[in-house]
Amino acid sequence: MYVMMGKLLAQPGKRGQLADILLRASRMVAEMQGCRAYIILEDLQDESSVVVFEMWDDKESHDASLRDANVRALIAEAMPILAGAPSGSELRVLGGHGVNM
Repeated sequence: MYVMMGKLLAQPGKRGQLADILLRASRMVAEMQGCRAYIILEDLQDESSVVVFEMWDDKESHDASLRDANVRALIAEAMPILAGAPSGSELRVLGGHGVNM
């Protein structure tokens, strides 16, 4: 299993717009092979931050999603709203409640 968690900073007053784009992305990737979860979260301590939690069968499935024309269009839509480069981590699932391995 392949997991990514990323933090995106929106320009002031643009977090809702960025979250909307990411929520549209979540509906899109939900239909793609290998996507197990794509969850959008607001950071309660930072009014500009949106966090994305993605879980995929493997890195190849994730990478394939980034080549999709519709996903690329949403990325292009989000870029002008960002206040900087996204940060995040690639993670390995060890197990736990809610994870079927």
